[in-house]
Amino acid sequence: MVLAQQPQAPTASRAARYDISDRVLIPTADGATMSATVVRPRGSGARLPTLLTLDIYTDPGAFIERCEDAVDHGYVGVIADTRGKRLSPGPIEPYEHEGSDASAVIDWIAKQPWSNREVGMRGGSYSGFSAWAAAKHLPPALKTIAVAAAAIPGLGLPMYNNVFLNANYGWAFYVADDKLLDTKTYRDAGRWERLPVEWFASGRPYREIDRIDGAPNPLLQRWLAHPSFDAYWQAMVPYGRDFARIDIPVLSITGYYDDAQLSALEYVRQYERYHPHAADYVVIGPYDHFGSERARKPELLRGYAIDPVAQFSTPELIYQWMDYVLRGGRRPALLQDRVNFEVMGANTWQHVASLAQMAGARRVLYFSDARHADHYQLTRSAPPPGHRLEQSIDLADRVLQTNLHSYPDPLISNGLDHPTELRFLSEAFGAPEVVSGAFSGVLNVTLNKNDADLGVTVFEQLPDGRLLHLAYWLGRASYAANREVRTLLVPGRATRIAFTTTVVARRVEPGSRLLVLLDVNKNQFAQVNYGTGGDVSDESVADAHEPLRVSWHTDSFIAVPLGRR
Repeated sequence: MVLAQQPQAPTASRAARYDISDRVLIPTADGATMSATVVRPRGSGARLPTLLTLDIYTDPGAFIERCEDAVDHGYVGVIADTRGKRLSPGPIEPYEHEGSDASAVIDWIAKQPWSNREVGMRGGSYSGFSAWAAAKHLPPALKTIAVAAAAIPGLGLPMYNNVFLNANYGWAFYVADDKLLDTKTYRDAGRWERLPVEWFASGRPYREIDRIDGAPNPLLQRWLAHPSFDAYWQAMVPYGRDFARIDIPVLSITGYYDDAQLSALEYVRQYERYHPHAADYVVIGPYDHFGSERARKPELLRGYAIDPVAQFSTPELIYQWMDYVLRGGRRPALLQDRVNFEVMGANTWQHVASLAQMAGARRVLYFSDARHADHYQLTRSAPPPGHRLEQSIDLADRVLQTNLHSYPDPLISNGLDHPTELRFLSEAFGAPEVVSGAFSGVLNVTLNKNDADLGVTVFEQLPDGRLLHLAYWLGRASYAANREVRTLLVPGRATRIAFTTTVVARRVEPGSRLLVLLDVNKNQFAQVNYGTGGDVSDESVADAHEPLRVSWHTDSFIAVPLGRR
């Protein structure tokens, strides 16, 4: 067993300032027991608001320090361990109980003599998810949530738009092998680098990847039983009209290169849809998953120098937010409108009323079959009807590929490494323009199989030829219309597949062009969809048969989001 940081012995000064209870047990309605750390100001009889986090990354020493920081800002600090962690008996089952368990903890807090019966939840990534999960259950004392890089189980990871990814395969062992954290296993980088390569080379079904690893992964197997965004996943987070019943202020923070952006902004979009007048705010800029949560953002993000104005402290912004909601303070200065975004390369923030308003206009570009050198042209006028580009993919081929661009590192590169994608290049920008928002469009495709996993990646090709990653989309064609219901494609029949990429904001200078890649996703980083129409987790290289043939019809297009002038 590898233990996380242990609680520090209280010094005289700490003992004088804080009342620390790190063995608190809280019962739930269904008979489980949660453990929690509670820190209050020593000697204060005042009833105070509470800042709560429900976290699976159990680290007793760090939890005490975070709670002490909450006390220093005028709150009671509480961090509860998710069910099964630390002092909580029973199994560890990520995602499945957080909503009801958080509600139980909030109800317990509201009954304590030190509580003023107002709770704000804060957290990043997993604990951002647990805050939204609590909001689904509407505990009366929950007055606000402030989250960074908030996850949606079943939407971002372990599957992304219904495609299971290998990115955090080892995560299940990290959080579920130990009452604290199994750091030794999780940090075995060689194991997690070898496993996807060995699985891909073997051609075995994705459901057997843990056999190749040599260690059962029961959590993965549980998740693989739900390839649709079905009731299993829907029960974990606010879903549909749940958002209409949530009526608390929300602050969401994410980044253009945050692996959880898909889920973080899905919460926002659904809250906007079902509760258009809600007091929800978004902050988004040139940050990755961890940078979205940090007090100091990396000045060099995967080789890209972020603008000075993009710097802000996520913890301090969250404290300002809590003061605004729970103490009647001023709204944080950064939150000038509901959506606040930094424009890369312009060193400025912009502020609009919704995610959709990040773009003032859209420029439609078509994927033409006009070829120039190693690429095709993106054109403003639609090509004549009937034109198409043909692509053949040998799904039995086990040569490693890198055509999944969801984790770009570095952000600026000298070019593509052994590209398999169809490449489309726009005309050069003649004047500076801001690209802000999500790229969207429609792929009109004809396949000779029942399904495929498709990808769209957008780069800015700088005047010197280097490529800056802007945005991407990955999706299973059979779920593109509805991630809850699979609709197989009919071989030989054209199908229109809508896509929406991640969000970005970037000032594009004259001479730059947009480079857009289209491809079928086939690599060691994700499931291989062999197109039989069966459960992709059960398909193997034996199902490859004839190569996958894709006709990309040239009335397919991408809409470029252009900022307001």
